[in-house]
Amino acid sequence: MKRNHRIVVGVMAALLTLALALTGCGTGGGGGTSGGTTTFNIGFGGPLTQGDVSFGQGGERATKLAIENANKSQEAKDAGIQFKVISGDDQSLADVGTTVANQFVSDKNMVGVVGHFNSTVSIAASKVYNQSNFVQISYGSTNPDLTKQGFKNVFRTCATDDLQGPTGADRANKLGFKNVAIVNDSSPYGQGLVKAFKDEFLKNGGKVVFEDATQQKQNDFTALVTKIAAAKPDLVYFGGTYAPDTGAGALFAKQLKSGGVTVPMMGGDGLYAPEFITGAGADAAEGNFATCPGMPVELLPNGKQFAADYVAMFPGQQPAPFDAYAYDAANAIINATYKVAKDLGVNKVTSPAGRDALLAAVAATDFDGVTGKVSFDNKGDNNNRVITLYKVVNGKWEAQPEQ
Repeated sequence: MKRNHRIVVGVMAALLTLALALTGCGTGGGGGTSGGTTTFNIGFGGPLTQGDVSFGQGGERATKLAIENANKSQEAKDAGIQFKVISGDDQSLADVGTTVANQFVSDKNMVGVVGHFNSTVSIAASKVYNQSNFVQISYGSTNPDLTKQGFKNVFRTCATDDLQGPTGADRANKLGFKNVAIVNDSSPYGQGLVKAFKDEFLKNGGKVVFEDATQQKQNDFTALVTKIAAAKPDLVYFGGTYAPDTGAGALFAKQLKSGGVTVPMMGGDGLYAPEFITGAGADAAEGNFATCPGMPVELLPNGKQFAADYVAMFPGQQPAPFDAYAYDAANAIINATYKVAKDLGVNKVTSPAGRDALLAAVAATDFDGVTGKVSFDNKGDNNNRVITLYKVVNGKWEAQPEQ
């Protein structure tokens, strides 16, 4: 028994030593070091297996591309720094996003997070990041409330719904739509977008002939379609996302057309994905509109090189506008890491003082990104605010320049 006791004690001591070695890696604030190179992690949070996966998977690819390019750069070599992506699948769900955030903040080698896409997820996760003084840069959350919380650690590279909604209303007015039926998907994103659209639409002299809300994951819109048809709008405005397990905007568009509502649907960036067209069906999707922050990739200042690099790294995939915002968000974190490493030393980057310095460096961001000039106002919103209107033409989204 004494011999067995000594064996157990020896095993426990070995396990304790291993645990301390694993958890102690980077506790001094310097990331994981090997062979003279320090590796820092950048988190990516977005819907990868369910929810608005088109936006999540694209954002993840763009983040990986940014890190691939950074790791090849002379600046990274001179600093003795490499970066690694750690992905978290939030499934477009706030509670899952909070779990992802808790996993990220427990990573002592992580310098910041690109994420999340859905506003409801970003708002929930931001509270976790704020408590740990962690940099969070959303690449797709457009609800204004995200940056109205007073958190110094929260930023976004995309524009907001208080710009996107009015832009949609102004374009609708110029296109001759005067009577609108308004529907939101009961998410913070959908509700905020609809309010911003409605206020501007009414200001422009338009009339709201019907208004209602759907539920997340709803799959039967028959009663709603009947009411909309009776209201005789010349436009249906939908504040929500396309995916069947979130706002179900594609399915709603399909049932509108099959239910006899032949007027166009307009929405925000939550609809602007190829999957909206495939989900609704070519006939039902044709002629529908969506606004989206940013410009088409091919028109972006550095868009051609970004697109070429993207396709080279991910053959068969084409970048979408939100991918460019994820790319710029990742680079804002990368640039901040270089600065803090230079000012404080690599071994202090993720120390308490280093995290303060990372936040300050991101707040002072000012560089020419793929999406244009990237800088943040005092709330953390991007100063570069561009909205584009798209229309489904012959089965594809096409940008609609103002006439």
